[in-house]
Amino acid sequence: MNIKVLGTGCARCNSLEKTVKEAIKEMGLNIEIEHVTDMKQIMQYSILMTPGLVIDEKVVSSGSIPKKDEVKKMITLALQDKKGS
Repeated sequence: MNIKVLGTGCARCNSLEKTVKEAIKEMGLNIEIEHVTDMKQIMQYSILMTPGLVIDEKVVSSGSIPKKDEVKKMITLALQDKKGS
């Protein structure tokens, strides 16, 4: 699984990264998070606002900071999709 936080390093982007790290830890998973700060790379995901959250190259959130429980649901769904493929 690949998780990316898209954002230039602002407080909101850093907050999302922290929330994702906490969710992963609580779920007992060992997943690396990549924080993408390069605008050219961020623009490839066609998001209008940061922060953005990408799981397995699919944008699951942009322009907001989802709550930890929401992040856990997004990760769980991505894991289920992966198993189903």
